[in-house]
Amino acid sequence: MKEKPIWQRNLFVLSIAVFIAGIAFSEVMPFLPLYIDTLGKFSHQQLNFWSGFIYSGTYLVSALISPWWGKLADKKGRKPMTLRASLGMAIVIGCMGLVTNVYQLFILRMLQGVFAGFVSNSNALIATETPKEKSGQALGTMASSFTAGNLLGPFIGGALASIFSYRVTFFITGGLLLISFFLSLFFVHETDFKPVTEKKLDKASGIIKELRSPQLIFGLLLTTLIIQAANNSINPIVSLYVKQLMANHGNVVFVSGVVAALPGIATFLAASRFGALGDRIGTHKIIISGFIGAAILFFLTAFVQNTAELGVLRFLVGFTDACLFPQVQTLLTKNTPAKITGRIFSWNQSAMYVGNIFGPLLGSTISGLTSYSMVFIVTAGIVVFNLILFKFNVINNLNKE
Repeated sequence: MKEKPIWQRNLFVLSIAVFIAGIAFSEVMPFLPLYIDTLGKFSHQQLNFWSGFIYSGTYLVSALISPWWGKLADKKGRKPMTLRASLGMAIVIGCMGLVTNVYQLFILRMLQGVFAGFVSNSNALIATETPKEKSGQALGTMASSFTAGNLLGPFIGGALASIFSYRVTFFITGGLLLISFFLSLFFVHETDFKPVTEKKLDKASGIIKELRSPQLIFGLLLTTLIIQAANNSINPIVSLYVKQLMANHGNVVFVSGVVAALPGIATFLAASRFGALGDRIGTHKIIISGFIGAAILFFLTAFVQNTAELGVLRFLVGFTDACLFPQVQTLLTKNTPAKITGRIFSWNQSAMYVGNIFGPLLGSTISGLTSYSMVFIVTAGIVVFNLILFKFNVINNLNKE
């Protein structure tokens, strides 16, 4: 039997590691506000404030620190960065089970942001080690694995918290990230890595000069930011929209959970297939169809009459998600020199985090001023705007090459 090439073995191991990491990141999310509530006597407003603050604090720190880690990854290798992120997060999340007040939890969540980057560095490692013509499929597989973990996380976290306690769940989550650490340590081999020694690449301006088409790359980063903002403007209000549609009859919590999970199931099923299709017909075509589909589906979601219609549309949105974020990463890979892939992927991660921060603010502001339906209509408009920008920044520059 012929031994698999190293890139395929790395892909196999890291797809398992990011699956485990996906579970770990999402399993504490559902009960985070409930855990905060046990750490003191808070009014309803204080609890909302702390929940929002502790939730978004991690993203804010990650957005600021990611580029620095990306720079280090290009100098020292992507594998050391995956080890740094998984071990750091394992310790920090494990310690969250020991906190006695909300300030300690806030500091640890900030530290979690400092150690972020396991998934983006794993992606960068796969992107640089995989033959370019296979990169769409490989990054699609990584996206599917992480999405699958993210989907399972809330179910596992809810079950663990009810069997044991909130605190024990943090310890178990830390343990899961240790598994990702050991998988990366013993089974991932970075072979094609050439450290960046050129001084000019220390600065962003030096990186930009290395790019064939800076406008194309920045167009893709902007695309990522807007995709995340659009998706996250909706995520916080889905459960409230379900509650409104059900008029408080029936099991709102269960139905919300199912509706929230549906897009992820579709993304999991489709991401690597769309990636492989993009490798054949052109990744940009997959992205354009994703935008058109998403705009139509978001617009229709504003007019649903019941939760069944909402569920079907949210499931279909998952397929458009699979056409967008993983494929943007693939286009970045195909248009970035290998030696600066770490840096470009870290910029992409920062763009993603900025979208994660602004999306929920946008969604809650619009729903507060108007209605939940309006959030979906505005989001459809944002997607169309993103498509126009993509055509202008990315497609026009792809055609020049």
